[in-house]
Amino acid sequence: MTTRSATASFPASMRHFPIEITSETDWTAALEGIDVIVHLAARVHIMNDRAADPLAEFRRINTAATLNLAEQAARADVKRFVFTSSIKVNGEENDRPFRHDDTPMPIDPYGISKLETEIGLHEIAARTGMEVVVIRPPLVYGPGARGNFALLVGLVRKKIPLPFGSLKNRRTLVALPNLVDLIITGMKHPGAAGETLLAGDGEDLSTPGLIEGIAAGLGVKPILLPFPPALLQMGARVTGKDAVYQRLCGSLQVDISQARDVLGWSPIVTPREGLKLAVK
Repeated sequence: MTTRSATASFPASMRHFPIEITSETDWTAALEGIDVIVHLAARVHIMNDRAADPLAEFRRINTAATLNLAEQAARADVKRFVFTSSIKVNGEENDRPFRHDDTPMPIDPYGISKLETEIGLHEIAARTGMEVVVIRPPLVYGPGARGNFALLVGLVRKKIPLPFGSLKNRRTLVALPNLVDLIITGMKHPGAAGETLLAGDGEDLSTPGLIEGIAAGLGVKPILLPFPPALLQMGARVTGKDAVYQRLCGSLQVDISQARDVLGWSPIVTPREGLKLAVK
């Protein structure tokens, strides 16, 4: 069973169904009177995954369970299914910004499961007429964000010197308010049907720029030390932290022009504003 305890309170007017998401879940009660579904649940990337077959586990939740919901949604006359996928469908690293129409090149089980779900959803859409909108976000940051972002916030808050001052990488991130606004646009805009929309803040950051933005939000001065990137990479390789190095120091840029051109969408907060909200 895959669950996460609820941390939000819901208004009395909102129907709330705590439910186990599997390929066998009966969604009949939850789908009654629903016009649009926004699907955000997933088995996310797990460092040191101990599953005997990680790809099978990702497929069980991210693919089979999602497609079960979509099939039932189509039968219940749901008009639109907005699926939050991942930029990992495009790949892990690039020398030019990823686009919505790039050939997918996922390299890990999480990205593979998300791609397979996208394919399955489009097949359901073609067969049933239910509209499907796919949104692929990169790293999402906001209050309560986990992983490497939370690690960086903790280090900057403690004023620990960080050896990233010489990095010139560029990464597209997406602030939670920007992602939510794109999702809402994907729910409502007639032109979103059938589209794959890449999310982002519209302004890419280097790792030093990200750290400086976090520090500004915290009201502290960051301590960034110039350190040769090649030595950082060597140290990561020796300690078995290549994946961590890539996420912190590599480049991953996303072209969000499809959302702008087709939907007229643009980010509602800047990275600096988003980072300030994230670390409050």
